[in-house]
Amino acid sequence: MQMSRKIAGFLVGVAAFMIFEWINLGFNLADGHPTSFYVVHGVLAAFNVLLALVIGTIGVRGLRGARGSSGPRGLHGPAEGLQRPQV
Repeated sequence: MQMSRKIAGFLVGVAAFMIFEWINLGFNLADGHPTSFYVVHGVLAAFNVLLALVIGTIGVRGLRGARGSSGPRGLHGPAEGLQRPQV
C-alpha cells in the first residue's frame, strides 16, 4: 500500500505531538492525588507513547518510501528495470 508524503508527514506530526503531550503531562502532575490517579495516568501515558512510536515508525517509513518515487510503483510489474536473459 502506498502512502502520500502528506499522510506520512501528518502521522509523524501526530506522533511527535502525542509524545510531547504525555511527557509534558507527566512533568506537570501535581502532588496530592491518590495513588490510583498516578497508576491510571501512568498506564495511559505509557500506552499513548507506545502508540505514538508505532504511528511515528509508520510515518517515517512512509516518508522514506515516498522520497525516491515520483509516481505510483508497481505499474510495470516487479521486474521493472531488469533485463530478461536471451534464450
